[in-house]
Amino acid sequence: MQGSENKGASVRRGLANTAPGPDSLAHLPLLDLDAFDLDGIPDSLFAERALHGRNLLPLKRRAGRLFVAVADPTDLSALDVVKLQAGLDIEPVRVQRDKLKRILEEMRRFGRLPDSRLSGALEGGLDSLDEDALAVETEPEGEEPLSAAAAEEAPIVRFVNRVLLDAVASGASDVHFEPFEASYRIRFRTDGLLSEAIKPPKHLGRRLAARLKVMAQLNIAERRLPQDGRIKIRLSQSRALDLRVNSLPTLWGEKIVLRILDPSTARLGIDVLGFDPGQKALFEEALTRPDGMILVTGPTGSGKTVTLYAGLNALNTPERNISTAEDPVEINLEGVNQVNVNPKVGLDFASALRAFLRQDPDVLMVGEIRDLETAEIAVKAAQTGHLVLSTLHTNSAAETLTRLRNIGVPAFNLATSVALIIAQRLARRLCAQCKESFPTSPALLLRQGFAQAEIEAGLTLFQPNAQGCPACRNGYSGRVGVYEVVKITPEITQIIMDDGDSLALAAQARQHGFMGLRTACLAKVAEGTTSLVEANRITAAGEP
Repeated sequence: MQGSENKGASVRRGLANTAPGPDSLAHLPLLDLDAFDLDGIPDSLFAERALHGRNLLPLKRRAGRLFVAVADPTDLSALDVVKLQAGLDIEPVRVQRDKLKRILEEMRRFGRLPDSRLSGALEGGLDSLDEDALAVETEPEGEEPLSAAAAEEAPIVRFVNRVLLDAVASGASDVHFEPFEASYRIRFRTDGLLSEAIKPPKHLGRRLAARLKVMAQLNIAERRLPQDGRIKIRLSQSRALDLRVNSLPTLWGEKIVLRILDPSTARLGIDVLGFDPGQKALFEEALTRPDGMILVTGPTGSGKTVTLYAGLNALNTPERNISTAEDPVEINLEGVNQVNVNPKVGLDFASALRAFLRQDPDVLMVGEIRDLETAEIAVKAAQTGHLVLSTLHTNSAAETLTRLRNIGVPAFNLATSVALIIAQRLARRLCAQCKESFPTSPALLLRQGFAQAEIEAGLTLFQPNAQGCPACRNGYSGRVGVYEVVKITPEITQIIMDDGDSLALAAQARQHGFMGLRTACLAKVAEGTTSLVEANRITAAGEP
């Protein structure tokens, strides 16, 4: 380590003493850029506008002279322009052309040098937006945001802003900043799938994590424990996004994951979620009840929050008092009393629910039922004249009831409180402009779960165009919800009271005509909304 420092110091001393005349420009000693301390170059040197767009790299300013790395030191015209506009004497330093090109490109990508290319057009009237337009709004109000001058001087700030803008432009729902032993990568989750977006140099990892933690108002000095925070960014006068931030200490540094939350999704109506007409009617009927419990279940990232918010949006009228307990509050809803639970100070779901019951509520929403205490209070609220909405992490509607039984909720309380269960997944939607039909055999369709009557009536299945088109990504554009909606009928209530298992509950639901997740997914395939490959990704053949 000491040897490399001595080598770098000798290179810098040689650079400072280099002052060739015009006749010896072509015979300048060659500087190895890989041995030069590029991170030590002051950001102020990159403010020289004459350098932008030229194959020149500023290295050092000393005693009124600007040392500039060039691949062709005989290009006196470029050097003269820099000298004229910078008002400094120019000392060219000869470097290898390929290394200079690579380093300039890296510096443009990471924000140290301006790049004329746009990071991508954004939808929703944000076409002219660039990273300088991104404003971080701190919470609580009153804290001073970063000044424009400070942002311009910080390359990491500009790079993080560009990554966020690219994520928004690509429609990503999550951004992963991941350190490894010999590399660092940033991935976007778009339409449910992760893909690598960029691989910055590994040594930038700690600086990127620190910048994100500053934006989220987390403790920068704490790198041993996970932390949660949030960032609010304003893209324009009419559009802002909330980012949910989590830091996680890993073997090679802190992994930071951002969840991008668009407040416009909270205003989505039930019509656009993807319910079958019969399922939509069941959901709307349950929302009109004065009491009872509506449970939404599915894995992380399956759209449960959006479904709950769509229901709350339908209920949000001046005549109702609506309160929610969330961990954390993902999207602000005007007219709804939202509480961010904080277990560190004793404000958990159970204590929030107990407080809600003393606040004259009509509708309650619990972000997630995780334990018996929360479940018992939610059940009590549903039994005493309140409509309760909540989520669980289970795979199907029938497993939701057995999960609550395993938590410790008595069967009688379940039978008298739960009104509706929605299990859901998100499937990638086929691009309407470039999707392609493909031939299938009746035997294949039967094995996949299609009904014989459907096959005999004629089915045309579609697949994504592998090349895609300007309107999509690899043949898919956006996602659509796939749902299992089960109303608790007297027959299902009897099975619950008899302590029946999930298989018996699922069988009874099918007798009532409630579609399972696999059946609902195949219906989306038959209507050309998604592909059979996508159906098999989120559900398994043979499931109901």
